[in-house]
Amino acid sequence: MLSFNGSIPLSVDFDRPEDYFIFLFHIIFATSAVLLAGSVAIAISSTKSLRRQNRFIFMLNTSISDTLVGFSVYYLGLFDVQEGFPSRNGTYYILPSLLGINVITFFFAQFDRYVAVCHPFFYERYIVQPVAVGACVYSWVHSYSILLALNVVPISVATKLRSVTLMGLQVVVIIKVIMTIKLYVIARYQLGRDPPSADKENKKESLRIIVLVVITFLTLWCPSFVNIIVKQQTFRGVSFRNEATNLFAIMARFNALTTPAVYIWGSPALREALKNTVWGRVCPKRKRR
Repeated sequence: MLSFNGSIPLSVDFDRPEDYFIFLFHIIFATSAVLLAGSVAIAISSTKSLRRQNRFIFMLNTSISDTLVGFSVYYLGLFDVQEGFPSRNGTYYILPSLLGINVITFFFAQFDRYVAVCHPFFYERYIVQPVAVGACVYSWVHSYSILLALNVVPISVATKLRSVTLMGLQVVVIIKVIMTIKLYVIARYQLGRDPPSADKENKKESLRIIVLVVITFLTLWCPSFVNIIVKQQTFRGVSFRNEATNLFAIMARFNALTTPAVYIWGSPALREALKNTVWGRVCPKRKRR
């Protein structure tokens, strides 16, 4: 393989036409994810009215994670990197673990929307902003605490711990599917009986966004998840030369682009914030004489 800096070779050899496509795809994808997710993170963090709402706190957390995923593709997609056992130029799962943060955040966001719609009085009293912030902080602490444990314990213990982690992740995925169905039923029936109001529209908007985001996330992420389980249980699965050619990993990382895109599509308030804090400043309109 060709080497960019003399130590870590590039992900492709550039001896086939598809090699150029793979390399260019990762550059475009990484840049697009950083710009789109980064814009959403900047817009939410710069707009006080959005920061005061729990649903935008969760959006901010996933957007920060997606921005970092975009940056990670500059390494995982452009260089010859293989995570796992055996690892080759790997990051000890530091970069792939960013997707785990989104899994936990989406779980808390679904629970937040469920309580907001089904138990509004309890939600207003107890699910305050510090609770949402604490849930987001927990998603980072939980993901990287497990990662730290996997990297410091012996390989035999790490293998068992990883198996337990995968089992717990399966339970979370099942709960997420059930919650998604439940939220869809709520959005279709319960909110339909409520009288028209601004609060009703906000709840419908937030439910629509979180349901679509979770469905998209699971659709793109589950093939990689299933392949990992098959490899752990049967030692077969599908193997790829490196992370740049790993189709399942590429699909999982593609959530860094689809998730902020769904946020922008589904939230007029976020679009307005983007216009005022990011896009409007980068591309200001010329004043007519």
